[in-house]
Amino acid sequence: MECPHIPNIKYGEFSKRLHDKVADQRIPITGTIEVTARCNLHCAHCYINLSAGDQDALKRELSRQELCGIIDQIVDQGCLWLLFTGGEPLIRPDFLDIYTYARNKGLLITLFTNGTTITPRIADQLAEWRPFVVEITLYGRTQETYERVAGIPGSYGHCMRGIELLLEHKIPLKLKSMVLTLNKHELWDMKDFAEGLGLDFRYDPVINIRLDGSQKPAEFRISPQEIVNMDMADEKRVKEWSELCEKSRGLQINPEYLYQCSAGISTFHVDPYGQLSVCEMARVPSYNLRQGTFHKGWCDFMPRVLVQKWTQQVPCQQCELISLCAQCPGFAQLENGNQEAPVEYVCQIAHLRAEALGLKVNSPDSCGSRI
Repeated sequence: MECPHIPNIKYGEFSKRLHDKVADQRIPITGTIEVTARCNLHCAHCYINLSAGDQDALKRELSRQELCGIIDQIVDQGCLWLLFTGGEPLIRPDFLDIYTYARNKGLLITLFTNGTTITPRIADQLAEWRPFVVEITLYGRTQETYERVAGIPGSYGHCMRGIELLLEHKIPLKLKSMVLTLNKHELWDMKDFAEGLGLDFRYDPVINIRLDGSQKPAEFRISPQEIVNMDMADEKRVKEWSELCEKSRGLQINPEYLYQCSAGISTFHVDPYGQLSVCEMARVPSYNLRQGTFHKGWCDFMPRVLVQKWTQQVPCQQCELISLCAQCPGFAQLENGNQEAPVEYVCQIAHLRAEALGLKVNSPDSCGSRI
């Protein structure tokens, strides 16, 4: 018998209500777990860049039992949305067991994959234990461009087959891309391809340097002006940036503290070796879940990270473009080796974006990226 007192609401409204409700309670409602840092591709821009056969990385990875134990703990603390990512998650022979365990715990699971290792067996299991969504990254619309980025011959065909299998099994799917100097000429073709299949498509043109400090990925960055030109050429993207600016207008930030986002407040990240951090970008400092519990890491370690204060005066503290900028302690640490040092690249993008949107900004005189 149906209950007439329970209203039907759209997912977006449900999600917003829930996030708003827990915002002030510091509940880790959303998390990311990297099940491996290894990958079967060798992408030019990868910020991890470990091969599938890296034995040292393999030996250090969390076991299936350890991962399931962490899943138990995060569920107990209130996690509802969980992202499985890598590396390439599907190269782990035990991934489907880990995935199914998490689904049985009631988690809404997003899976990030390059799609090249999806088999009929994997598609069958995903169809039986449906994910919230699978997101596959495209590196090009043509085989030549895709494999120039991915670095592995034959990978384009495997990716296309993976997409076909998920569509055949009616698994929720989205496509996305990282925009590089190597594939920027095919961006709109990738978008048309995705939308022609009835799928959402998004792209990210802001490339990070590698976790080991290598600057190699920066060689493939497109210019800040090209990024903003792409924004302005996409009506949906212009609308999203405009709405974000309007929503953020008048919001006050606390310039005393380094962290201004939801990292460590409602979200968390666990790397393949059991290190808990506030987010995927800011991996230092971290808490070892092999030596302690998630509860202790969340309740004792995370707050100590979040109360870090600025130790120097930087323009970011008073900048009006915080909603348009990717500047954060994690990005700054990767880029400059200093979590307080402004990242010139993203600063330039933010100022150009503001100009394109017609925003009048009073930038601090000390900002090196004024335009």
